[in-house]
Amino acid sequence: MTAAISNLAYLLAAVLFIFGLKRLSSPATARSGNMVASLGMLIAIVTTLLFEGILNWPMIIIGIVIGSTIGLTFAKTVTMTAMPQMVALLNGFGGGASAVVASAEYARYINAGGEIPLNFGIAIQLSIVIGWLTFSGSVIAFGKLQELVTGRAVTYPLQKTVNAVLLTGMLLLVVTLVAQPDNVPLFLALSAAALLLGILSVIPIGGADMPVVISLLNSYSGLAASMTGFVINNEGLIISGALVGASGLILTNIMCKAMNRSLANVLFGAFGSTVQEIGAGGDGGEKSYRSLSHEDAATMLAYAKQVVIAPGYGLAVSQAQHAVRELADLLQARGVIVKYAIHPVAGRMPGHMNVLLAEADVPYDQLYDMDQINPEMPRTDVSVTVGANDVVNPAARHDTTSPLYGMPILDVDKAHHAIVMKRSMRPGFAGVDNELFYLPNTSMLFGDAKDSFKKLIEAVKEV
Repeated sequence: MTAAISNLAYLLAAVLFIFGLKRLSSPATARSGNMVASLGMLIAIVTTLLFEGILNWPMIIIGIVIGSTIGLTFAKTVTMTAMPQMVALLNGFGGGASAVVASAEYARYINAGGEIPLNFGIAIQLSIVIGWLTFSGSVIAFGKLQELVTGRAVTYPLQKTVNAVLLTGMLLLVVTLVAQPDNVPLFLALSAAALLLGILSVIPIGGADMPVVISLLNSYSGLAASMTGFVINNEGLIISGALVGASGLILTNIMCKAMNRSLANVLFGAFGSTVQEIGAGGDGGEKSYRSLSHEDAATMLAYAKQVVIAPGYGLAVSQAQHAVRELADLLQARGVIVKYAIHPVAGRMPGHMNVLLAEADVPYDQLYDMDQINPEMPRTDVSVTVGANDVVNPAARHDTTSPLYGMPILDVDKAHHAIVMKRSMRPGFAGVDNELFYLPNTSMLFGDAKDSFKKLIEAVKEV
């Protein structure tokens, strides 16, 4: 009877997970989807605590208190600018936790002196490999996003060969440990090798590809959790981990398609390892751009019929989302149609711009995906690009020598007038100069985005 109730509760949790994930696919339902999925996790946790023979309740309670305190602190103190770093760390914590649980189960079997069944042995070793790889890779991703480690792709001679040899050695260790599980030195060597491979796998990936890396590591953390579910024979963990793993892979595929690149190219292409020279004569030819004042930009916006705002990571850095919303409200009061163009890989994590604008209560119906907004660009009076770079570079359409070639972009250059808000002429994460800056219909508006929007707001009020 107890087993039947437990399985039914896990099934209910799984159904809530699926419905929650479904609702996460739309900004309008994402918040309720998160609550539905959280309810499912609560049911799964309570079921585990009640029916899985928990022996040390004081330690469980202490763990809940410590974990909840840390989580609440993060939720209250981490800014939206640092959200990608936090997501990367959470992926790492998930993978590390799975590896720790698998290690504990391995130690329990070894200390008991009993044989490890084949299915449990395979699950333990796979959980160790995926878990520690996810942990160390996520730490490096965090370091790149936090600028503790260079955001450029770091390459070295025979990089792919070294990784291939290391992966082959790990597979041999897994096979050996499944056959001879009581070899503790080999088990420790496998853990160390997985940690090393995670570092070596993420170091060669540039900052421009961080959205893909984060979604992939999220998938890894789910797979590690699922493997750990097999280790401890917990159906709830198996299901939830599999769902996270599958959704992470789907999101990774979406990210890759948005950049018109394969996952292999993202992982092994060392995209962004070099930076192009920019400015006049930067690539052997004379380049010129024009800038405009905040007053001129405000006049242009105030008398437009339609304005499209294309946000990028620069918007997050300056925390200008509320100022953007205030300017949009002011323009709409004058009869201007305002829309937001969202590129799938704008920012440093999947959905970064959606989350940022949602924080400022930007209406969901004003957010348009790339495929929805691009057909409207030719009849848009003014496009305003805020801190975005690679996702608006026209070179992606025609320059076969550009590393961005073939990547779908936001067609902000096709608007009658294009305003680009940036601190300087420096390139984006990919290290590629942007043709948009030098087009005859483009004007640069230099300065901090938040400060610039405040000046625009005041200037629009006076128009």
